[in-house]
Amino acid sequence: MTYQQTIDYLFAQLPMFSRIGAIAYKADLHNTIALCNEIRNPHTTFKTIHIAGTNGKGSTSHMLAAILQKAGYKTGLYTSPHLKDFRERIKINGQMISEDFVIDFVQRTKKISEDIQPSFFELTVAMAFDYFAHEKVDIAVIETGLGGRLDSTNIITPVLSVITNIGYDHMNILGDTLDKIASEKAGIIKKNIPVVVGEYLPETQNIFIDKACIEQAPLFFAQEEYSIGNVQSSSNSLQVELKSIENKQKLSFDLDLNGLYQTKNVRTVICAIKILQQYGFTIKDDAIRSALSNVKKLTGLHGRWDVIEQEPTVVLDVAHNEDGIKQVLMQVEQWTISNEQSATSNEQKIHFVIGMVKDKEVSKVLELLPKEAVYYFTNAHIPRALPAVELQQKASEYNLYGEIFDDVNQAIISAKLNASKNDMIIVCGSVFLVGEVTV
Repeated sequence: MTYQQTIDYLFAQLPMFSRIGAIAYKADLHNTIALCNEIRNPHTTFKTIHIAGTNGKGSTSHMLAAILQKAGYKTGLYTSPHLKDFRERIKINGQMISEDFVIDFVQRTKKISEDIQPSFFELTVAMAFDYFAHEKVDIAVIETGLGGRLDSTNIITPVLSVITNIGYDHMNILGDTLDKIASEKAGIIKKNIPVVVGEYLPETQNIFIDKACIEQAPLFFAQEEYSIGNVQSSSNSLQVELKSIENKQKLSFDLDLNGLYQTKNVRTVICAIKILQQYGFTIKDDAIRSALSNVKKLTGLHGRWDVIEQEPTVVLDVAHNEDGIKQVLMQVEQWTISNEQSATSNEQKIHFVIGMVKDKEVSKVLELLPKEAVYYFTNAHIPRALPAVELQQKASEYNLYGEIFDDVNQAIISAKLNASKNDMIIVCGSVFLVGEVTV
């Protein structure tokens, strides 16, 4: 098969959660174990860091990978979903997996795939492990798909586990309360393996404490290790000051990831790096700072408060759940205040180009959105997408009004025609929607 035929086979033949939703989710590890047994358990041949969480796990994974890469380690990175190219999911030192390896892996595993019928995610997890072993990485940063306890990635025994935060997402699979969701995420905590929790809530703290106690895993809460000091944001950078609660030392970082929500993620990352240093990793301060100011260049991360145009400001953000949208709205508020203080600013409007998927808590997102904004309802071209007309109807119940567009790019063009140079256009609501942006 050619590479395109191989990708078509993966997308068409294997159940894919990102396209069809919960029906593709396999709530056990048997298929992943069987696949990895067939290819001689490649995940046992290199070190790993395991990342779970409701929001921020992608950014956290990319930041950690960038730092390890800058520190001189050959670093694998497995994340999902992809925006444009399937190979974005599997990288080494920022370079995507080769097309030839993808073809070869699918050919080699075709018989067992036909026998056990793995999901798309199960097969790609095994592919990532096989690639990292074949290329002899020093360490790989592995992001969970969703959950943790029964996630396909949870066959690894990492050197460090990280749980970024807990919020309401994938409730049809993980549970309808924060403590149930936290219990699933806490499933990545392993015996004697240190774990960093980026943020906890009163409902979730004891879940992590109890699980870590059972596993005798050293537990670190990032918010108890570092406080966040001065933060300054611009269209292409974020300056963050952290203060060590233990010794009062101040640390300053200049990130090329400019979303305000990255302040919490970078705190989690610095806490994780501190632990890795204690466990023998050689990671110098200049490598940390250099990596954090070049995450996009080093790892190819996109879609996190990505400002792609000015006058009007056009932003892409993959926020798709209640907590993610809250973070976006905080950034919008800061932008509005900043522009109001500008002597040259006129009245600004916010334009939302929005599309969501059927199995998200759509109403919880819609009730957060500002009524004074202008809306352009659309949908990604996947079976799981909520049709734009349904989103428009739901939005009207919250006094949010706008036109329907079959394609996100048409919606963006319309928004740009309607916007003044001082306005902001935000494309959000679905990773897959952002992935279809070409204008």
